[in-house]
Amino acid sequence: MDITILLGIAAGLAALIGGFMLEGGQFSGLLQWTAALIVFGGTAAAVVISYPASKLRTIPEALRIAFGKEPFDKGQLLEDIVAMSAIARRSGVLALERSSMDHPNEFLREGIQLVVDGTDQDQLIEILEVELDAVEQRYEGYAKIFESAGGYAPTMGIIGTVMGLIHVLGSLTEPAELGPSIALAFTATLYGVVSANLIFLPIASKIRVRGEDELNALEMLMQGIIAVQNGENPQLVRKKLEFYHRPDNRVSPSAETREALNESTR
Repeated sequence: MDITILLGIAAGLAALIGGFMLEGGQFSGLLQWTAALIVFGGTAAAVVISYPASKLRTIPEALRIAFGKEPFDKGQLLEDIVAMSAIARRSGVLALERSSMDHPNEFLREGIQLVVDGTDQDQLIEILEVELDAVEQRYEGYAKIFESAGGYAPTMGIIGTVMGLIHVLGSLTEPAELGPSIALAFTATLYGVVSANLIFLPIASKIRVRGEDELNALEMLMQGIIAVQNGENPQLVRKKLEFYHRPDNRVSPSAETREALNESTR
């Protein structure tokens, strides 16, 4: 699990609650279950109305992406494609058929298989770009669900506040209860604004960032696959692909990669 998102939410809540209590507020005054029911129940209902069931079923996967760790090691992928380029340069692309079939990354595995099958380069690029577009659209779809929730939540908070004020106006004959009733009414707005800006919208942003990271890795793999098809020098392939990989995340070549590179230069 990516601990940063949990730390961020916890730190945000701690700052808000701590500031409230430093001003003399009571923590129990923030716990209003009726306001929570209106805001979160109404937001959930609005999201359900907005999206078909097929989209709603992707919410667990979207949460896994937001809260989970990065599912791939870009540095290792770079080393793998460099090793494959060395093997292809030494023995031809057909030598990659067996090793590529066992690779855990589906995009790289299928791309190399297309090269092994003798796919024309223009067609190869077209197929890989279609897959990139599909990945981008998938992440955008995940993010939009939480972005919609972030838009509905403050509105539901306002609705809860208006409902609370209606109740307050109906109790004007009891002045002693006006203060607590008004405070209770505005708690709904607080829930809506906080949940939108501390939970829903940040999760949407995190999903988009994860999508950008994966697209960057897949673009690196696409360039590597094309380089393998062209039989380019493995060291030049490495230099080209390192532009997609931050220097501080580079890994040392594995023994398999070093052996393939040594064989390719003999």
